[in-house]
Parts: sequence; structure tokens; C-alpha cells
Amino acid sequence: MKNVNKQDYTINRKHREALKKHCSCLVWFTGLSGAGKSTIANLLEKELFKQNIHTYSLDGDNLRRGLNKDLTFSKDDRFENLRRTAETAKLLVDAGIVVIAAFITPYEKIRAEIKEIVGEQDYIEVFVNTPLEVCEERDVKGLYKKARSGEIKNFTGISAPFEIPKNFAIEVKTANEKPEVAVEKIMNIVKSRI
Repeated sequence: MKNVNKQDYTINRKHREALKKHCSCLVWFTGLSGAGKSTIANLLEKELFKQNIHTYSLDGDNLRRGLNKDLTFSKDDRFENLRRTAETAKLLVDAGIVVIAAFITPYEKIRAEIKEIVGEQDYIEVFVNTPLEVCEERDVKGLYKKARSGEIKNFTGISAPFEIPKNFAIEVKTANEKPEVAVEKIMNIVKSRI
């Protein structure tokens, strides 16, 4: 970018990780609304916190109340929402923090872009693979009902597609796997990276 130069500082990621006594990374949860992403992400953060790992959780609803409040749910704005989130995660990873992000992230293209932004070596993708019927039964926020009635347009799984991930590190099946078991599986991978 013209007239924009990278500014280097004395303290870098290695120094921050040494201070925290662990490495940093991004754990990105993808799956349909109601799949259990936020539930598992929350349990994962609690487990990491108990082990003195510095964490931060990024959540779509929370970011849309501030950083991304200017965005709609159009396809372009959804991509921009995720791009901004990935850039935020990249900064937090540089700060030496284990970042946990729970987003539907319906397209393979944007998942690949997130991995590129953050860096493949720092990216752990968790596919929360829950059948649409199960997600609709849960319908925690009442969104599927609104999508079925036409009140919500471009809703993933109903009027917008969800492309099944191909390159995930971990698959969690919440229809028949308890969240605690999922966290244990994820912890094994995360601990090997940090």
C-alpha cells in the first residue's frame, strides 16, 4: 500500500510469548448456527484459563455490536465481517494470546483467507459438524424459525449455503458427542501448538 510502511518495535511476539510462558495461536470454530460452537469455545477458554493460558474469545454477535456494527448480513458484508475478525485475531496472536473465534464461516474461500491472514502455522480450524435438523431443533436464538418464515434473508443452511470444510484440524459431532469430550480433543491439538 502506497505511503504505508511497517513499523517495527523492540518488543515482538517472541518476547510476549516468553513473558506469558506459552505460544499463541487462533482456534477458529466453524459450523451452522446452533451447532454448539460458542458452547464449546466457552468451555475451551475456561479450560485454558485454568491452565494459566492467556486467551481471548471473539464472537460474531459481540463484534457486530462494535467493530463490525456498520455491516449487514449480505454476502459481501459477511465476508468483510470475517476478514476484520481475522485481522483482529492476527493482532491478538501477535500479542501472545490464544484466540478463540466462533463464527459460522460458511464458505471455503473465506476460511482459506482467514488461514492466510493469520498464518497457517497459527491457525487451528474446528469443524462443529452438527446436522441442520439438530441445529433447528435447538434453535437457541429463534433464528431458524425466522429464516423459514422469510423474516431473515440469506440465512446459512436455509436460504444461503454452508460449504462443508475440507481442511479442518478437528471435527466435533455435537449430535452424539458431549461438549466436554470435544474440548478434550481440541485441547490435545492446542497444547501441542502452544
